[in-house]
Amino acid sequence: MSRSHKANHYGTLVERKAAERYNLELDRCSWHDAKRLDGMPIEIKAAMHRHADGQPGTFKLYDQYHEQLRSANGWYVFGVYRIYGLGVNVLEWEMRHSSRLPELDWHGGGDHRDARQAKIQFSQLFEDFQ
Repeated sequence: MSRSHKANHYGTLVERKAAERYNLELDRCSWHDAKRLDGMPIEIKAAMHRHADGQPGTFKLYDQYHEQLRSANGWYVFGVYRIYGLGVNVLEWEMRHSSRLPELDWHGGGDHRDARQAKIQFSQLFEDFQ
């Protein structure tokens, strides 16, 4: 299984856990992953606690999807996970309105999704994150 396929697999597992935790309905479209019961769109971002090289992960946001979420007054759910057996153990959760993110530094995202991206460090969302 390729690295990106694995990341997608684990991200899907985190999405399911987020849906349970926050009582969301998974509703994947191009710019959000779920909706609250009142129809509010939610984008769920998952990142591995530490990569194989020991470096902490980051949450990646894409400008065009972020702008759609902002226009819809939507929210993010951020989940930091560790691989646990065939699944994941989510270590930290944060649900945050799309207007309350750290300052985003948009830069080229390469060929990915034909969009610019920004990365959010765990320490920018989780005060006591180690």
